[in-house]
Amino acid sequence: MWERQHEHAADKVYSMCSDMSGFFLKFAQVLGKPDLAPAAWVRRLVTLCYQAPATPSNMVQLVLEKELGKNVDEMFERFDWDPIDSASIAQVHRARLKGDKNDFVVKVQHPSVQDLMMTDLRNLKAFALFIKKTDIKFDFFSVCKEMEKQIGYEFYFTREANAMDRIRTFLHKVNRKTPVKVPRVIPNAVTRRVLVMEYIDGVPILNLGDEIKKKWNILKSLTLAYGQMILKTGFFHADPHPGNILIYKGSEVALLDYGQVKDLPNTFRLGYANLVLAIADNDHARASEGFRELGIDTLSLCSDEQAELFKLAQVMFDTKLPPGVKVFQPFSEDSSIKKVAVQV
Repeated sequence: MWERQHEHAADKVYSMCSDMSGFFLKFAQVLGKPDLAPAAWVRRLVTLCYQAPATPSNMVQLVLEKELGKNVDEMFERFDWDPIDSASIAQVHRARLKGDKNDFVVKVQHPSVQDLMMTDLRNLKAFALFIKKTDIKFDFFSVCKEMEKQIGYEFYFTREANAMDRIRTFLHKVNRKTPVKVPRVIPNAVTRRVLVMEYIDGVPILNLGDEIKKKWNILKSLTLAYGQMILKTGFFHADPHPGNILIYKGSEVALLDYGQVKDLPNTFRLGYANLVLAIADNDHARASEGFRELGIDTLSLCSDEQAELFKLAQVMFDTKLPPGVKVFQPFSEDSSIKKVAVQV
């Protein structure tokens, strides 16, 4: 009975996010995580990571020609107008540049998406100020502000191209064989709203289904790449949802979409490492110290602050849910978020 209700609700939320577009497509991507939503929601909402409503070809052509300063026929030998994927901010097309034998991917930003999405986020900040007046002891306003800042970066494809080059160079430098492939950017074909990059012939990780359980090296490659990015350099790809992970040559991994990256200061990077070790060692006192090292001040609303802080650390930073927890419910009565307030 619950499963049927979840499927019905998932269809409703999918339709709402798809119709409203803007930030609500991003919201669907976040909500469609296995540790945040029922399985029926995940199955339905995760498709919006790569099957969001597409921009018509005539509008794509206008963006391309305005950004690149040339007619499409002048620059491309072939351009497939049906997009390979379409997400919340942009869609990607397969194409071939004039005088080149290789195929490339052309990422084109949806027209007017920046104004729409940033308006949605301003409205959410206003709503978050109202939430502050309720008994929910969680600072949604700071979360909305951080999202507004981070999502704002995604509209600048020149920034994304620089991030791709930086991460690609780093992974090649520290490995004999890079654990994940980062697409190569075509230097003279990048503008604020258009990005041309190497085409990788692969299968989205979502399409592997249960087959993924047999391919442990995929998980190993992703873990190694993220461990090196976060702990060795602090500059990392910050949007690893399933739509951004491509499997090629059977079990090789490519990491796509570098609109979301973070650059952690050394003190924060080391504090994070200490917190992860504390979680692994089940060390409650060290986990509390880890929060302080990260500059997170908390106000206890319960008697056993260290225990609740440790549970909060598991929820925020562990790769698995705490023992006995099947679905993370942040506002249930026994949730650590209700027992430990984060002070800004």
